[in-house]
Amino acid sequence: MGLEKLIPDNEMERLLALSELDLDFMDLNKNLSDLTKLAAKIAGTQVSLINLIDHFTQWSVSSFGLDITQMPREDTVCQYVIVDPNIQDFEVQDLAKDERFKDKFYVKEDPSLRYYYGVPLRVNERVSLGALCVMDTDFKELSPEKKEMLGIIAKEVVNRFKIYKAVDGLQKRVHESQQIKNRVAHDIRGPLGGIIGLAEIIQMQGDQNKLDEVLEFINLIQKSGKSLLELADEILSQDYGSPKTIQPRKPSDGEFTLNTLKDKLISMFDPQALIKNISLTVNVEAPNAEVPFPKNKILQILGNLISNSLKFTPKEGKVSVKLDYKIFENEQTLLLEVADTGTGMTSEKIEEILALQGKSTQGTMGESGYGFGLNLVQHLIQSLKGKVTIQSSPGGGTKFEVSIPFH
Repeated sequence: MGLEKLIPDNEMERLLALSELDLDFMDLNKNLSDLTKLAAKIAGTQVSLINLIDHFTQWSVSSFGLDITQMPREDTVCQYVIVDPNIQDFEVQDLAKDERFKDKFYVKEDPSLRYYYGVPLRVNERVSLGALCVMDTDFKELSPEKKEMLGIIAKEVVNRFKIYKAVDGLQKRVHESQQIKNRVAHDIRGPLGGIIGLAEIIQMQGDQNKLDEVLEFINLIQKSGKSLLELADEILSQDYGSPKTIQPRKPSDGEFTLNTLKDKLISMFDPQALIKNISLTVNVEAPNAEVPFPKNKILQILGNLISNSLKFTPKEGKVSVKLDYKIFENEQTLLLEVADTGTGMTSEKIEEILALQGKSTQGTMGESGYGFGLNLVQHLIQSLKGKVTIQSSPGGGTKFEVSIPFH
């Protein structure tokens, strides 16, 4: 089976556009299933897929007629749809007679696919995130009208991605506003309650109030009022971007805990590890395993690191992931570690990656890797004000250590 991976000239731009959407590849099907089903009905095909393509993997984020979630990028037909921004669609009448695809497992084995038609999922004129494709085990002939309708569906898919991103940002702002409201109410309640309490004492005592006691109460009320005024000034000038203390709570849609992140990584990358008979382990460090933190590009960072390790680790090797979350007063730090027993890298290769100049090389089964994938990781980490260190040597495996602060 050939392992050709086609890399567009604007691959880094394409990967950045995909990462900016910050999509959860394993949690989109329920929101896109109507479009995949519609595409199959319009085309009259048995199968339709919405595929997003990162540097290593094609993720079928929604499927109809075929139970599949991922595939190595180099094995896909959809990579031909995104390789050139001038491509409007890509059609193969018989995959079994095409030299590029005749030996692929989905052609030689079940489901024995023959017909393919795909249109790019474009965020702009230059950048494609992946493809909407329809496939069948028999020959099909799509009319220009049907092809045009599939193009309209592809545009709607991209629109939904953009809507999800906008809604996610809105949810985060609403959550932050709720936090601010709760904390302001808590901070004001104390001194305000003191003022009310002192006023009630004066009222209850009525004529029994002595002048010196009243003056003392008034003095305390004045101090409490001044304290409240100072607190109001502090509230108006303070940055409420993060809580003063971290309290365990249920994570929102835009958050992970270490435990939910662990489950997500296992469901995403266990299939890839199984194919190469690699032991993939994900360990979570206590005691902050249930403390929520923002999802912000964490899956994209870890996904690229784990994919790299799987690509460059031979069969029966090991890839281990460690997740930790350190909390100290107002500072929180997410600590991520990905270590493998793979082919390793030279110090020159490490310097290239850290300088965002990495170039693709071949994996243990001929896969293309490094290069853009790790360049993207470095870019994302820098955008989050984080740091990455790489320990590696030729034949000695590789360890990536990432720290991301949350202020």
